[in-house]
Amino acid sequence: MKNSYALIMAGGIGSRFWPISRTAHPKQFIDILGLGKTLIQQTYERFQKIVPDENIFILTNEIYADLVMEQIPGMDRSRILCEPVMRNTAPCIAYGCHKIHKLNPNAAIVVSPSDHLILDSEEFIKCINKSLKTASENDCLITLGIKPSRPDTGYGYIQYNTKKIEDDFYKVKTFTEKPNLELAQTFVQSGDFLWNAGIFVWSVKNILRAFQMHLPEINDIFNEGAAVYNTENEKEFIQAAFTQCTNISIDYGVMEKAENVYVLPSEFGWSDLGTWASVYDLAEKDYVGNAVIPAEKVIMYNSSNCMVNVPQGKVVILQGLHDFIVVEDNNTLLICPRDREQEIKQIVGDVKQRFGTEFI
Repeated sequence: MKNSYALIMAGGIGSRFWPISRTAHPKQFIDILGLGKTLIQQTYERFQKIVPDENIFILTNEIYADLVMEQIPGMDRSRILCEPVMRNTAPCIAYGCHKIHKLNPNAAIVVSPSDHLILDSEEFIKCINKSLKTASENDCLITLGIKPSRPDTGYGYIQYNTKKIEDDFYKVKTFTEKPNLELAQTFVQSGDFLWNAGIFVWSVKNILRAFQMHLPEINDIFNEGAAVYNTENEKEFIQAAFTQCTNISIDYGVMEKAENVYVLPSEFGWSDLGTWASVYDLAEKDYVGNAVIPAEKVIMYNSSNCMVNVPQGKVVILQGLHDFIVVEDNNTLLICPRDREQEIKQIVGDVKQRFGTEFI
């Protein structure tokens, strides 16, 4: 267990959940389902059951470092790895893995988003422990795949073949980003595709070798910091390093190109909570399909299938509204048909242009 590490990615701005999620206080720091804990708190607590506390690192934008400290009391600031600029997932993962390699060259690392929902923690812990063991003993990069319950066009898909290691880990054949509905239906019917959960497990040696092979420029940038990791000069080095990095995801930069990628088919009640629709699907609803978080002073008349998220204590009356999203926060009210929520990103851009960044 002392060789097991976790890297939690918490740098996104979650614009699809605007106005609840905004640049200064994004989705991972919100209790979006009203469960009593924010998403990053739930994620951190899950990993505390897998790896030692001192081996959990959080990758985030430097503007969120104080929020992390606030939400995870007792977190040592040296374990919050701050990106000075956003450069997608490959550079921040390279940074985290190089830093951990300096601490422990025998490390096995699980990399996970901070803002996903996992309903079956016990099964999740079992899958991660099994993956850490397999990654330590084999030349492989592991990704967790979720058995699809429907042909969802919002997820990436992983196709695998019959070649496997350790009985449960299958060789990955292809990655496909968000397919159209027809293709998604074909994938689900074929039985050899899984949803890409964006959770990775590998030994630090194997991932650094993969970076060297597939993203050598990024690897070289972070390799130059070997002498300063875990010292007071690390921050200054990282400030300069990130500005030199290209904006590229770990999926596109490494996982889609590497030959030694294996997937563990998993079922642990996973959702990436990517949209209000996914929150609506998971939230408790009344007998006519309204999901209201929190529900204490909201009255609905002749209204059905609505997703309502309003400030606690605010009296809200809705009459004759069907299949709508109603969200209020940050001095902003959004009322939008549920089937047009994909336009929220565009709306955020328009608000920024017309009224400035204070509402974003």
